[in-house]
Amino acid sequence: MSSDFESYEQDFAVLTAEITGRIGKVPKLVGDEKKQMVANVEKQLEEARELLEQMELEVREIPPQSRGMYSSRMRSYKQEMGKLEADFKRSRIAYSDEVRNELLGDDGNSSENQLIKLREERAHLLDNTERLERSSRRLEAGYQIAVETGTLSQIETVEGCTLLKGLLMSRGNIAKHPCRY
Repeated sequence: MSSDFESYEQDFAVLTAEITGRIGKVPKLVGDEKKQMVANVEKQLEEARELLEQMELEVREIPPQSRGMYSSRMRSYKQEMGKLEADFKRSRIAYSDEVRNELLGDDGNSSENQLIKLREERAHLLDNTERLERSSRRLEAGYQIAVETGTLSQIETVEGCTLLKGLLMSRGNIAKHPCRY
């Protein structure tokens, strides 16, 4: 029985080495090559899971006094499998980013496109800033005119009142002193 387990161990070691190599290649590939590599890695991961199940069954058939050593190996293989799956997931995320960029029309010239877009946005912002400054100057000039007009009105009103009082006093004086001419 332990010979079957050792055979499964060898197969698992070879398979995990192949998977590790392919996972490292996934982010570097593009298009159909990448899709095919992802599919191959998924198949190999499934094979590795099946091997782990077979190894688990073999460990259960091993006598209890020898089972401890094999159980610790199984934990190690399961941890290795978890690490492989996590690495594959990370490499697929890079794959997903590429697909997302492809779907959104973001090609290899993305930095050029972004630079052009930023320049256009900057020019638009500068135009709007200039327009805002012109409007602000006009508003300030209008406000200044309103303030000056209001002040002049007040001055004219004060002067007008003084003039009117003077005229009324003069009228009163004229009324008191009839015309001598």
